Amino acid sequence: MAKYTTIEIVQENPKSSVFKLYLNRPRHSNALSREFFTEFPNALSSLDNNPNVAVIVLSGKGKHFCSGIDLKTLASISADFQSPSDRGRSGEKSRREIKFMQKAITAIEKCRKPVIAAVQGACIGGGVDIISACDMRFCTEDAFFSVKEVDLAITADLGSLQRLPAIVGYGNAMELALTARTFSGSEAKVLGLVSKVFGSKPDMDEGVGAIADGIAAKSPLAVIGTKAVLVRSRDMSLSQGLDYVATWNSSMLLSDDLKEVAAASLQNRKPSFSKL
Repeated sequence: MAKYTTIEIVQENPKSSVFKLYLNRPRHSNALSREFFTEFPNALSSLDNNPNVAVIVLSGKGKHFCSGIDLKTLASISADFQSPSDRGRSGEKSRREIKFMQKAITAIEKCRKPVIAAVQGACIGGGVDIISACDMRFCTEDAFFSVKEVDLAITADLGSLQRLPAIVGYGNAMELALTARTFSGSEAKVLGLVSKVFGSKPDMDEGVGAIADGIAAKSPLAVIGTKAVLVRSRDMSLSQGLDYVATWNSSMLLSDDLKEVAAASLQNRKPSFSKL
C-alpha cells in the first residue's frame, strides 16, 4: 500500500471490506497542505480500484477533523499568483490551481465506493468542502463547523457553495457562508448536514463502523449504482434522472447479485456477493 505524508489508509479488520482513510496531520489540526491535493485523489483512486474495498470511512487523526486549508499553503499559492507584468497570465494560472484543488475534492464523488465522513472537533473551511462531497456524514457532540472563507477575505471555491444548498437548503447555506459563524454538531443535525450526532468519538467509531459494515454486506453493484444515480440525478431534471437510472439498470440489473439475493432468501441465509 502506498505511503502518504498527509493521509493514511488503514484496514483495521483484515476480514472487513471497510477501509479507513485518515487526514493525517494531527499536529496541524489536519490543515490541508498543498501535498494533500495530490495525495487525496490518488488515495481515493487506489481504494476505488481495490476489489477488497466496499466502503470508505473518512476521518481525522487527533482531536480535529480538519481546520481548513493550511494558511502557509494559502499564502504560498497567493504569492505564486502574483505576476505584475501580466495580469491575464496570473489569472489563468490562478484558475488552473483552483481547478486542480477542486478536482481533489470532487474525487470523493467520482469514487464509486461510498465515502462516509466521521467528524470530531473542528471542521472548518476546506473541511466543510470535503464533507459536503461525502455520501454520508456523522459527527460527535464536540464537533463544530464553519464555512470560514469570507473571514479570510476569499470566496469558498472548493465546493461548499455548490453542494451545501442541496444538503442544508439554499437559505441556510447562504446564511452560513455569509456569516462564517461557528455552529455545533447538534445544529448540524438539525440542518441536515449530518445524519446523527454521537456522544463521543469511540461511540461514533463504533456506530459508523456498524453502518459501514451493513452497507459493505450489500450487493456492490447495487451500492455503486445507487451512489452513481443519486450523484448524477442531482444535476438532472426528474425525467432525465429517470432516464439515466433506466439506462443504468438495463445494463446492471440482471446480475449474479440478483440471483444470489433470491437464492439466499429461499435458503434462509445471508447473501454472499463477489467482489467488485
